[in-house]
Amino acid sequence: TKAARDTTLAQIIRMVGSAQGRRAPSEQWVERFARVYTPAVMALALAVFFVPPLLLGGAWDVWFYRALVLLVIACPCALVISTPVTVVAALAGAAKQGVLVKGGLHLETPAKIRAMAMDKTGTLTEGRPRVVALAPLGGRDEAALLALAAALEARSEHPLARAILDRAAEAGVAAAPAEAVQAVPGKGLTGSVGGRSAWLGSRRFLEERGLATPEALRRADELASAGRTVVAVGDEAGVWGLVAVADTLRPGARQTVAALHAAGVERVVMLTGDNRATAEAIARETGVDEVRAELLPADKVAAVEDLVARHGAVAMVGDGVNDAPAMARANLGIAMGAIGSDAAIETADVALMSDDIAKLPWLVRHSRATLAVIRQNIGFSVAVKLLFTGLTVAGLASLWGAIAADVGASLLVVLNGLRLLGGREAAAAAPPAPPTPARAGRPALAAQEG
Repeated sequence: TKAARDTTLAQIIRMVGSAQGRRAPSEQWVERFARVYTPAVMALALAVFFVPPLLLGGAWDVWFYRALVLLVIACPCALVISTPVTVVAALAGAAKQGVLVKGGLHLETPAKIRAMAMDKTGTLTEGRPRVVALAPLGGRDEAALLALAAALEARSEHPLARAILDRAAEAGVAAAPAEAVQAVPGKGLTGSVGGRSAWLGSRRFLEERGLATPEALRRADELASAGRTVVAVGDEAGVWGLVAVADTLRPGARQTVAALHAAGVERVVMLTGDNRATAEAIARETGVDEVRAELLPADKVAAVEDLVARHGAVAMVGDGVNDAPAMARANLGIAMGAIGSDAAIETADVALMSDDIAKLPWLVRHSRATLAVIRQNIGFSVAVKLLFTGLTVAGLASLWGAIAADVGASLLVVLNGLRLLGGREAAAAAPPAPPTPARAGRPALAAQEG
């Protein structure tokens, strides 16, 4: 259904190809350190060679040999390769788990995340909503309501549109596509059906058009309080009725939120354009800490900026075009790669290619494991250098011993970094984050949501 360059496989290839160019902060630090370390070691070796014979009467051959030993053991190979090898292994380990991280630059960020914002539809829910109720108004019947809604949604790819079109097909309602259809971001659609203006959208859109009646608002509130997404449909004369759409909660959504808390994420926030009643019903089922509902794309960006100001490092998880601006503003953007829009995937720093939100706490642990291995490698490399430098100056180290120590250190840091290639094992071995207090909430239900 797409050109070869736009397929998921092609996107994966581009992501992996560009990942190497986005170096992690620790890689950049090691390179900066090596630029200072190498000339400093050269200067130290020259000092070891010249100072004792010239100032202390030492033998030239003895101190020349010791200077050579110092140069060998001080070679920064183990130090310089320790971080890149670790980062590449961690990227590959994440890819094996279906988590594509676009470079080492974004591999270290999850370890610092303190708040995570999540879209609702397609993220906490499966993104495959279905029509569960029709509420015709003004004496109209369900067939007329479905026909008008289907006409407006005929060319839309939004999940709610697919739900309405599927219900119309099941009911045998055929409708010609509307003309001059325009999307109102975050609100709904307008168009022309049978020569008259028609519209479809959220409760906010209904109220903005000045067509809301007490009966329509009452029915909308009833449907929303049951955790349904309400879509109002009408024309320039009034409201034709309401379509209630529900989406299935992702299996394990509540457990994922709890796992994020256990991994050290202090705040999990739902950002959605859906009505507040529906959003709060889903929040109760998933255990999220905060709900911000009825948001336009710009409102989501503002919400992320507020979270950044309050918590520091913030991740944004989403799947749609409306989520892309907020993902770009967050410290870490995470896209649902299988069902996500192209804009969301291109904007994101991380893509969950299996759409498994259980990978979110795994990603945090994997990032912390990566940082732990990097610190181990750097500490081990520096310790070996310092130890043999002292032994060399004291005359207790040989050239062969220095060679063995240098090569051995290089092999050990590589092998230690390669532990991350398995992904699951290395992340599981990372030290757990301090537990958060137990959260009250009722057991997860197979809830329907919008």
